[in-house]
Amino acid sequence: VVLQCHSDDDLFGDYDSLANESSFLAKLDDVEHNFAPACSINCRDDTKPCHVGNTDSILISDLMDDFFDDLPSSQRILQQENETVTKQTSSEQSGPLNPFRGETFSVKEDEDLTGHSLNSVTHLAEPALNRRRSLKDHLKSTMTGNARAQSPQVFRAKQQKDAVVTKEINLAVKTVESTSDVDLGPFFGLPSKVKELIQKHRGIKDLYEWQRTCLTLESVQQRKNLIYSLPTSGGKTLVAEMLILRELLCRKKDALFILPYVAIVQEKVRGLASFGLELDFIIEEYAGSKGKYPPIKRRLKNSLFIATIEKGHSLVNSLIEANRLESVGLIVVDELHMLGEGSRGAILEITLAKVLFVSKTTQIIGMSATLNNVGDLQKFLKAENYSSDFRPVQLKEYVKLSDCIYEVDCKEEDCFKFSRPLSFKYSSNMKKMDPDHLIALVTEVIPMHSCLMFCPTKKNCENVAGMICKYLNKCFIQHREKEKTDLLDEIRSAGNGSICSVLKRTIPFGIAYHHSGLTNDERKLIEEAYSAGVLCLLTCTSTLAAGVNLPARRVILRSPYVATEFLKRNQYKQMVGRAGRAGIDTSGESILIIQEKDKLLAKALVSKPLENCYSNLIHDNRKGLQSLILSLIGLNISRTPAGIHEFLSCTLFSVQQEHLSSEKSLWDLTMEAVSFLTEKGLIMSTAGSHGDAVLEVTKLGRATYKGSIDLPYCDVLYSDLKRGLEGLVLDSILHLVYLVTPYDMVAHCKPDWMIYFRQFTQLTAVEQNIASMVGVPESYIAKKASGQSLKKGVDSLAVNRFYLSFVLLALLKETNVWVVADKFNLARGFVQSLLASSSAFCSCVVHFTEELEEFWAYRALFIELTKRLTYCVKAELIPLMEVAGILEARAKQLYVAGYKTLAHLANADPNLLTKTIQNMSKRQANQIVASAKV
Repeated sequence: VVLQCHSDDDLFGDYDSLANESSFLAKLDDVEHNFAPACSINCRDDTKPCHVGNTDSILISDLMDDFFDDLPSSQRILQQENETVTKQTSSEQSGPLNPFRGETFSVKEDEDLTGHSLNSVTHLAEPALNRRRSLKDHLKSTMTGNARAQSPQVFRAKQQKDAVVTKEINLAVKTVESTSDVDLGPFFGLPSKVKELIQKHRGIKDLYEWQRTCLTLESVQQRKNLIYSLPTSGGKTLVAEMLILRELLCRKKDALFILPYVAIVQEKVRGLASFGLELDFIIEEYAGSKGKYPPIKRRLKNSLFIATIEKGHSLVNSLIEANRLESVGLIVVDELHMLGEGSRGAILEITLAKVLFVSKTTQIIGMSATLNNVGDLQKFLKAENYSSDFRPVQLKEYVKLSDCIYEVDCKEEDCFKFSRPLSFKYSSNMKKMDPDHLIALVTEVIPMHSCLMFCPTKKNCENVAGMICKYLNKCFIQHREKEKTDLLDEIRSAGNGSICSVLKRTIPFGIAYHHSGLTNDERKLIEEAYSAGVLCLLTCTSTLAAGVNLPARRVILRSPYVATEFLKRNQYKQMVGRAGRAGIDTSGESILIIQEKDKLLAKALVSKPLENCYSNLIHDNRKGLQSLILSLIGLNISRTPAGIHEFLSCTLFSVQQEHLSSEKSLWDLTMEAVSFLTEKGLIMSTAGSHGDAVLEVTKLGRATYKGSIDLPYCDVLYSDLKRGLEGLVLDSILHLVYLVTPYDMVAHCKPDWMIYFRQFTQLTAVEQNIASMVGVPESYIAKKASGQSLKKGVDSLAVNRFYLSFVLLALLKETNVWVVADKFNLARGFVQSLLASSSAFCSCVVHFTEELEEFWAYRALFIELTKRLTYCVKAELIPLMEVAGILEARAKQLYVAGYKTLAHLANADPNLLTKTIQNMSKRQANQIVASAKV
């Protein structure tokens, strides 16, 4: 075994004995103890010489046999090599390497009182021998040296490669520090190894011209904030990743990458894991219930934090509180247009405003495919702008009206230019079933090429997929038949034997639906099969356009509506932007299906500018503004009304105030929010040293912003936890589950009262007492189930929330989403979404209780509950599911194949994985192994 040591730590500091008294160090202690008294007496007597060297020599002579017996063979070889070298060079050198010291010594012949010849050891650099070191320490030092001595021989090739990378990084550092845009070093200010990794893991050999231009912009070289926008599939992410790598490797600073959804965060963690291993930086995931606040402070390596919008905000808060925000040199925001998306947009704006206000050295880079009012965002972020209309694959937009295809051409009077008629022959029955000619449109490209069809509702996705299969030729089944059979088996395995009847019918034809009703395992398997070409058509909702990257040769918009609302220009551009796969297709095309009544609206849709992006700080009764002010006071960023007003002047809302709130000034809005927070008991006002009002957060206020609890629910949560302490029931987990059931999920589920009553009657006596404690009487459920009218008021929030707690309790007991979904007549996707929301909310409640001493008893309980809710699988699968992107089905496959721990997976051979695990590509295997190593 070769021990590679990279630090000066004592490798044997805690070592005592592996074989009790028979260990060599134990023997050494005994012998040294026997000689110590004699030496001590001599040292105290000034008239007698103190032969420390002689004592050492006697010990060496006495122990040498044991020493060589106990050494591993590799260490014996090293000792023998040392002795050989010593003999060969004894005439030139002063002496050999003492095996009990980590330093160089001279040796001379001497005689003791009995006439024996001894080696008197004299330290070259320390002639005075009156200070005697412990032989045990010498031995440990030498053993450490021996262990290290193997490294240069075994890892020489690696060290040489690392030396080249280090040299190039040093060159890149000098380049980055210079503002010259002429010479950018080996690879745009990065070591050439980065170029090799991009080619190896992404298949990208060269950059597009716009990418080269963007990376060499003066604003980028001078580390100014930057907004850049290009159409979908233009290669924006690669530029962001290269700038992140430059920050980590050259400037030696941490970086934060903010992405809109958990699935995209996990995909990015997997995708960058290999880069982290090869280039020696840490990747930390902040999504769902994952993430540590504040993050671990590392001396030797820099970290890349990959986070959702909400987790990114919490991370920034924790860094501000720890006075460490400036350790983050770069923040990259993907989908910057999310600033205009409701409450999530408000959180993103709050995060960026805090960074701008607190840290003057942190660079912010935002990117998006759909931005119109870039000027407002530039003012807010104090940023430069770069935009291009580049697409690697040409996109042709079409509209289908009746049985004709029209090309979108804004030069034409009505924007539509006749292209061709549809030639597919329909029977009379097919015309009734498929009046929009969907079969004709998809069979022009499938099965040899891929197609996405966006539908207005989830149910429509399933119906369209089923209808198309009904009329497809049976020869479609033969295309990649075995792989589709394997996919069905995997989906069935993921559902513990259950499979959706629609998927069972459509997948043999290479068709599947994709929407939020799928479980995480089903969604991942379908996405992987589509990317591999096993599936050729996905019928999907608009959420796919904003999610993971699944491009297609043809994109069909089944209708210009999302549910009942007409499409926005931004949504349309995101959907049609999926057409055309770089490196695969030479062109991509989109077809929007419209009716005559929608012709004018469709004309505006394909020709009008993108919608503006507006601040959402006063969205939803000013919730964002109130949350911002609370955290400003709690983090000591601004603690006076005047200071808060100054901060708000630096927000996007301030830039757009005239449009968003012309009737009230920024000062008025500030004071109203302060009054609201005071009335809610989250802040209080005290007199400052100059008589002015100074604002402070209360304990509840601190717990609220530290736990990222929504303001409308913070006092309700406090009351529930307080009441829970009065009679916390731990005989069943139901009470704890109820306390962490998310309040905002209640609106998404109406109880089925018959099921509710049936589940209620199956509760144990202890669990029925819990129901009574939280305010859910059995009589109320019984009357609702029988359809009786109720006069007595009951807290509907508590009643509906308790119903969701039943669902979660059943999940924790069953761990089978299909069984639980069937039991409560809910979509399996909703059940899994409820589970994910509960684990995230439980994590928030942990931080909430940490700030309130009265809730100390909850902390340990909720930490364990968070783990159970996060994975909701059998305990043996949890270590595997720690790896980014491994879900339950894949974890089961790996476990059965013998990969039962993280160590097993981290040391796995990707080539063997692909042979062992069904439907696992080489790319997936490499990502999984790299993620496990991280």
